[in-house]
Amino acid sequence: MKITKDMNITEVVRNYPETIEVFLYAGMGCFGCHVAQFETVEQGATAHGIDVDALVDALNEVVDVVEADKAANAE
Repeated sequence: MKITKDMNITEVVRNYPETIEVFLYAGMGCFGCHVAQFETVEQGATAHGIDVDALVDALNEVVDVVEADKAANAE
C-alpha cells in the first residue's frame, strides 16, 4: 500500500502506526484529533505549512521499511 496525499490521516495511522513519528516530526499532532478522521494528508500538511510531497515521501519510506520487515519475517 502506498500512501497518497488524498488519503485520510486516520486511515494512514490506523494502517501504519509507525507513521505517527513522521507526523510528529513534521509538526502534525493532528492524527489524534477528531478532524483527522475527515482530513486528508494534503489538507493537514497545507494547514500546517508542510510540503505535502516531502511528507508523503517520508511516510512511504516508513511504509516500505515496515513492509520489507513483514516480508522478511514471513520467510
